[in-house]
Amino acid sequence: MDKPEYDIAIIGGGLAGASLVAALQGQGLRIAVIEAAAFDAQHQPSFDARSVALSYGSKVIFSALGVWQAISQLGATPIERIHISNRRHIGIAHLDCHEQGVDALGYVVETRVLGQVLGQNMLQCESVDYLCPASLQSIEFKSDLAEVYFQQDGMPKALTAKLVVAADGGQSIVRRQSGIRTWQSQYGQTAIIANVVMDRPHEYLAYERFTDTGPMALLPTTHADHPACVYALVWTVADDQSDAIQSLSDAAFLTRLQDRFGLRAGHFIKTGPRHAYPLGVMLAREHVRPRLAIIGNAAHTMHPVAGQGFNLGLRDVASLAQVIVAAGNDQQDIGAIDVLQHYAKWRRKDHLQTMGFTDGLVRVFSSRFPPLVLARNLGLLAMDIMPPVKRSIARHAMGYVGKLSRLARGIPL
Repeated sequence: MDKPEYDIAIIGGGLAGASLVAALQGQGLRIAVIEAAAFDAQHQPSFDARSVALSYGSKVIFSALGVWQAISQLGATPIERIHISNRRHIGIAHLDCHEQGVDALGYVVETRVLGQVLGQNMLQCESVDYLCPASLQSIEFKSDLAEVYFQQDGMPKALTAKLVVAADGGQSIVRRQSGIRTWQSQYGQTAIIANVVMDRPHEYLAYERFTDTGPMALLPTTHADHPACVYALVWTVADDQSDAIQSLSDAAFLTRLQDRFGLRAGHFIKTGPRHAYPLGVMLAREHVRPRLAIIGNAAHTMHPVAGQGFNLGLRDVASLAQVIVAAGNDQQDIGAIDVLQHYAKWRRKDHLQTMGFTDGLVRVFSSRFPPLVLARNLGLLAMDIMPPVKRSIARHAMGYVGKLSRLARGIPL
């Protein structure tokens, strides 16, 4: 069987894999991307109807990759302020982009838009072979290369690569086939996702509201039929409540939502289609092995409470790309374990801090233990009146965690 040779084989052509291609293009590397779903920005699983909250740091990375302008033109709504509250308690805090000296704390972008821009960029890279639709069968890791076996158009095929990158999502086939264990836990919660229309403009204000069944988020976005009055809703409910809420009529759903969220953002007057996603946390116990690196949701998944999931994965991409390019410039083997350990050690602190912060928010604000209820409300009040604390939280939300990559500082590779 003919086995074409590549420098890198990326398993998964979704947001993480396509971002890595954008980061590595122009570096003289021959790359193969194996993707199971036929490319269609409207329907590929990674590019569904959800919106993603991009941190300011992610916007900097995309700018350094040369794709932010295209993303912005297709639709990126800035988050200028964030209102944080605890339902039925007095604790309230505010974050404002102007206090941080930036134009926005983050941006709300449909995953469809990211898929369209990153996907088209990937297809235009001459040094990239996009093998799609194709299904991974197995990988054999050897001392000097990896042999990747897959099926495309019903035919068995194979290729070799110095480095395999697993970017195939939370149910990663590569991770499972490699026997890499994970630490994971379920929250007993489900996220209900929908676009909702308000009776007044959002003025680029996002809301994070904690309730006894889990957090609720309203992220400002736009829609041609309702300019400046649309929010992307993330409503966390207990698993045993999900089906009942999903089965409500639109009118009843809006009434229930209004009761849970309150009137801070105005009146809910319309909802789009609803989608439900079970929530849990997962962290791979290993992020590298000889000839293998894991990025994005294949390495970690988390609760959407702080909107950090994709941003954490994009920082993986920026760091791994820098390690690969530096190794290539130094004539090192990009798949050697001593090279890849630089990536793993670099990312470990960010993974643990971001996932710990997110997990802590969910558990602390879901607790009904009276002393903890008092402490979290005092914490919100303290955050609002103590600039150093507020700045630390804001920088975390903006994606400034740990050692920043060149791309995260706006410097192209």
